[in-house]
Amino acid sequence: ISAARARGHDVVIIDTAGRLHTQEHLMEELAKVRRVIERQLPGAPHETLLTIDATTGQNGLRQALLFREAVDVTGIVLTKLDGTAKGGIALAIAQELGVPVKLIGIGEALEDLRPFDPDDFARALLET
Repeated sequence: ISAARARGHDVVIIDTAGRLHTQEHLMEELAKVRRVIERQLPGAPHETLLTIDATTGQNGLRQALLFREAVDVTGIVLTKLDGTAKGGIALAIAQELGVPVKLIGIGEALEDLRPFDPDDFARALLET
């Protein structure tokens, strides 16, 4: 945060390593990162997105609930929609957490990260 402020940047993206909700020490590390950010920039972070792999099954809901306890999740990024996975778990997570799906990933490049369109998602989910 300090380096970004010194360089005049107003957006900072922090991508943490993948974590499983069963790794308690890593979940606490996420909470600590959030506390440090809040201390350096009151009112921040402004957005905390939980990235969910579209191949994740029902275990993803438990994972999301525990992530919400560690950090205040404000939205969901659903990745790996370029394969055969439909990502239906995102609906359960969004409903349970009360947060929207904001982005989808349909590849590995930055331009493959796209805004979530609920109509397109519903059509793709119902296709056979």
